[in-house]
Amino acid sequence: MKLSRRSIIKAGIGFSAALLARPVDVFSQAQPLLQKKIPSSGESIPIIGIGTARRYEEVKSDAEKVPLRETIRQFQALGGKVIDSSPSYGTAEAVVGELVDGLKIRESLFLATKVSLRNVGREEGIKQIEESFKKYRTHRIDLIAVHNLRDTEVQLRTLREIKQAGRIRYVGITTSFDNQYGEFEQTIKKETLDFIQVDYALDNRDAGERIIPPAGDRGTAVMINLPFGRGRLFNAVQGKQLPEWSGEFDCQTWAQFFLKYIVSHPAITCAVPGMAQAKYVVDNLGAARGRLPDAATRRKMEQFIDNV
Repeated sequence: MKLSRRSIIKAGIGFSAALLARPVDVFSQAQPLLQKKIPSSGESIPIIGIGTARRYEEVKSDAEKVPLRETIRQFQALGGKVIDSSPSYGTAEAVVGELVDGLKIRESLFLATKVSLRNVGREEGIKQIEESFKKYRTHRIDLIAVHNLRDTEVQLRTLREIKQAGRIRYVGITTSFDNQYGEFEQTIKKETLDFIQVDYALDNRDAGERIIPPAGDRGTAVMINLPFGRGRLFNAVQGKQLPEWSGEFDCQTWAQFFLKYIVSHPAITCAVPGMAQAKYVVDNLGAARGRLPDAATRRKMEQFIDNV
């Protein structure tokens, strides 16, 4: 049976066992979040952000917005900045826009989204991009990326025009499918990009060999989606305690174990795990505090997860 982190927590195993083994230091929450620089500008952003796929996609009532509002409020209060969404995530852009506007915290955030088309073409792209501005309730979006290489050349041209006009700060491309890696590699080599976004996890390391190194070589920021391997990682460690050596890099929970592996990669700028409850914010942002694993420890983490 496959279990998500939510079901592990609900069952009182995995996550809670880790907490009992190594209690969360509440004082550590006062520590500033670790940040990395965006190579094209030198601007620094925290290494953990929020992804809005799934939990923000089908919000139909004010009651459903309550935990999401508290999630975003807590995230910003603890120093978080990056929130990533997409027009293909249903209600996500509109929900984020409404909640951020209501909390009056837009200027402290780094809002990212995508142009994600079914019907390709310049006009279709412009129409969708303008809708993203309206849903986000902002005159400036920090990052817009071409989603899953859909009409890449045309949409990048449009995005650069909008960037030149000062309405977008960064442009990029995304994928979460390894069958697109060949085309993705070629696009990284061909285009000058501020960001790429790609799937990468402790049990899904192909991008670490094929995509992330050339992006780093090109001076491109790297944002990671699906950092928990679509929930597989939590299922793999069901009922297991953290290895004792995880304390060597200030890791207190399984979520932090998985995230610290990712953001310790020298070419990775940030990861955007899904967060729809405040307790996940506290947990996930813990990965952006304290020490990070070095190269030797990263290999040890890989061996560990390969053998569970």
